Amino acid sequence: MNRRSFIRAGVLGGVAVMSSPLINAIQGGVTNGEKRSGDESSADKIVVGRASRMVMRFFPYELQLRHAFNLAKYSRTTTPDVQVEIDYEGVTGFGEASMPPYLGESVESVMRFLSQVDLGRFSDPFQIEEIHKYMDGIAPGNNAAKAAVDIALHDLTGKLMGQPWHKIWGLDASLAPATSFTIGIDTPEVVRQKVAEAAPYKVLKVKMGLDNDKELVETIRGCRPDVPICVDANQGWNDRERALEMCHWLAERGCLFVEQPMAKENLDDAAWLTERSPLPIIADEAVKRLADVLPLKGAYDGINIKLMKSCGMHEAYQMAVLARALGMKVMLGCMTETSCAVSAAAQLAPLAEYADLDGNLLIANDRFDGMKIVNGKVTLDPTKPGIGVDLI
Repeated sequence: MNRRSFIRAGVLGGVAVMSSPLINAIQGGVTNGEKRSGDESSADKIVVGRASRMVMRFFPYELQLRHAFNLAKYSRTTTPDVQVEIDYEGVTGFGEASMPPYLGESVESVMRFLSQVDLGRFSDPFQIEEIHKYMDGIAPGNNAAKAAVDIALHDLTGKLMGQPWHKIWGLDASLAPATSFTIGIDTPEVVRQKVAEAAPYKVLKVKMGLDNDKELVETIRGCRPDVPICVDANQGWNDRERALEMCHWLAERGCLFVEQPMAKENLDDAAWLTERSPLPIIADEAVKRLADVLPLKGAYDGINIKLMKSCGMHEAYQMAVLARALGMKVMLGCMTETSCAVSAAAQLAPLAEYADLDGNLLIANDRFDGMKIVNGKVTLDPTKPGIGVDLI
């Protein structure tokens, strides 16, 4: 057996075995440049690891939103982003770090962290778990920066194996759910425009948390009276009694679930609401990494996994497996991202009951062609290896 065949056999055998971090989590023991502008020539990118077999490049890439993104606590028209490329044996893996303000990361912090990552310490890109341990040792946090490296490594190793990651994990692509399309907080006129643009989608996600929550839902219902909706309050409901009243009101209007209704620190009120709500209550801001999952059992019905919070696909997969083992629902979400990170998350979609993978649809300057939505459903291409993207 040659070295490449040996590596492939080892990885394919290893994905069927529960990793040690996941076992530790069940037991409760997990512990938690140079700027680019103009064209995308390699001269404008920071390069790390020229002396090693793995060469990493990265550069800032600001995402331009099609509409202002309005949430309960802020509004923006752009999202800072850093693109990552890792070369190995003539193959390139793509990754990215998307940084909405509430994550606490910036282009500067991501570029600084990535400049410290020396992949030359590792013999090949299949050492993903060891690379994660190494990155966690460089500095705590920096989850989006770590996710960028993780996604690029998964893309690279999937390409080296000639398979997409949903197949490597043994997942049935036909089980991927429909994705929601996000309707942000806005005026009735803009909301109606967004609903019209979302006509191909079978589920609408409604951002809430201000005084006009009911008006927003009624506006949507005036355009599409029968489409299922889900609600994300982004911690915007401050009173559990009001939250329970809203859950009952929403249940009568075709709502599927409510995401992060109250402050992430308030587990007691979350548990109180979860026990009484007619709708599933899903944690979002309350969960980032694997170690956060077990403490939420009983306080929420499920968790929203986002690669920018979980440090990438490696830990996101472990989180999904653990949540399902605990009897919790799994939702896959995203930030405003290119098709690179959204397609990476989509590889996990067959493990989820719910998906909110529309971040690439909200931007006007995507660099990639990747995961498709067909009849509202997340659709994975079994012929595209890695995370399933092509550079446009």
